[in-house]
Amino acid sequence: MDSLENVENNPNLNSPKTIAIMKRVLESNDQNAIANQREFDAKGILAINLMSSPGSGKTTLLEATAKRADFKFAVIEGDMQTNRDSDRLIKLGVQARQITTGTACHLEADMVRGAMDNMDLDGLDVVFIENVGNLVCPASYELGAHINVVLLSTPEGDDKVLKYPVMFRAADLALITKIELAPLFEFSADRVESEIRRLKPEVETIALSAKSGEGLDSWLNFLKSRLR
Repeated sequence: MDSLENVENNPNLNSPKTIAIMKRVLESNDQNAIANQREFDAKGILAINLMSSPGSGKTTLLEATAKRADFKFAVIEGDMQTNRDSDRLIKLGVQARQITTGTACHLEADMVRGAMDNMDLDGLDVVFIENVGNLVCPASYELGAHINVVLLSTPEGDDKVLKYPVMFRAADLALITKIELAPLFEFSADRVESEIRRLKPEVETIALSAKSGEGLDSWLNFLKSRLR
C-alpha cells in the first residue's frame, strides 16, 4: 500500500498525482477494512472505533467500562509511541494489544488486522479500537468497525464540533467526557448537542464522567442495545 507520508508532506496537495495516490491509499484501506469487519462478523464481535483528540479520556472510559461491564471485551490500542494505555488495561485483566504508529497520526485497517492476528478473539463480545488521538485524520480511515464513537472532553471547549465537522459526521455516538469539569470551563453541552444535530441529526449524545460514574449507565446501555 502506498504510504501517506509523501502525500502529507507534498506542498501541492491538489495535484492530480497526489489525488490519485490518496485515492489508491484509501481504496486499499477500505478493502482491508471490509475484510476486518467480515472477521468480526464471523466471530459475532461488535467492533467499536473510539476517536478523539489526545487526553479526552478514551482509556479512562475503557477502564471504567471494564469495572462495570457484564460482557467480554478486548482493546486494540493506537498511539504514536509507548505501551502506556494498553498496560493500564492489562492490569485490569483486559486483553489489550498495542499498535505504535511512529509518525502516523491515525490507525489504518492493515494495522488493525495485524493486531487481530495476534489476539484471541474467540468468546469476545466487543473489540474496542482506541484510535490515535487526533480529531482530523482518523475520520477518513475505515478500520472495519461497526460503530464510530467520538469523544469530546469539556476542557477542550464547546466550539470543536463545527471546527472538525468531518470527525463528528463520522460519529454514530458522541460522548461528552469529563462532564464534572464543565462549570470550570464554561462548557455548554447544549451547544455541542445542537451543533452535532446540525451536522448529523441521528447521532446520539451522552454526557458522562468516568471518574464519578455519571452517565456510565447510559454508555453501557448503549453498548448492550447494539449487542442485542
